[in-house]
Amino acid sequence: MPQAWNNPINDEIVNLLEANKHNAWMLIFPLAFIEACPGIGLMISGAILLAVAVFLYSEQVLTLTQMLPLAFAGACLSDHLGFYLGRWLGDKLHNTAFAKKRASQLQKAEHFILKHGTGAIVLGRLVPAVRSLVPMLAGVSGTGRLKFSLIDLLACAVWTAGLGVLVVSLGNLVPE
Repeated sequence: MPQAWNNPINDEIVNLLEANKHNAWMLIFPLAFIEACPGIGLMISGAILLAVAVFLYSEQVLTLTQMLPLAFAGACLSDHLGFYLGRWLGDKLHNTAFAKKRASQLQKAEHFILKHGTGAIVLGRLVPAVRSLVPMLAGVSGTGRLKFSLIDLLACAVWTAGLGVLVVSLGNLVPE
């Protein structure tokens, strides 16, 4: 792992991954899902997914062609969960305890969606702070299902490509 990642918690994670190297690939899908999951994604950093992916790549456990489809599927499924949760809750979302605690964040995200339209779905996928909120708010706003799905597939593809670039870049920094 890169020198900047050296601390006791990261050391424990690396030890756990090394001990379970050949099963660690199973973490890619759930980590990609959780870091974008409505609500939960606000508390789970995408850096965990990145660290696991870099480890698996640099240890030659997985190639990018094995890893990235898992990350893409987890991200896309999570975004769609958020979208359909937003459609189901509709305007009732604003009356939930979750929304009341995060009223300022939600208001900013809603304004962002109204201002940028469907482009906000692509941009939102790339911004960790709002990644788990934008799909849900797109559902609340009444964005069409097909329109959301097509734009989200593009957004997840762009995000996955970025993940791949980061994994290769950081993976090449790991000393042999």
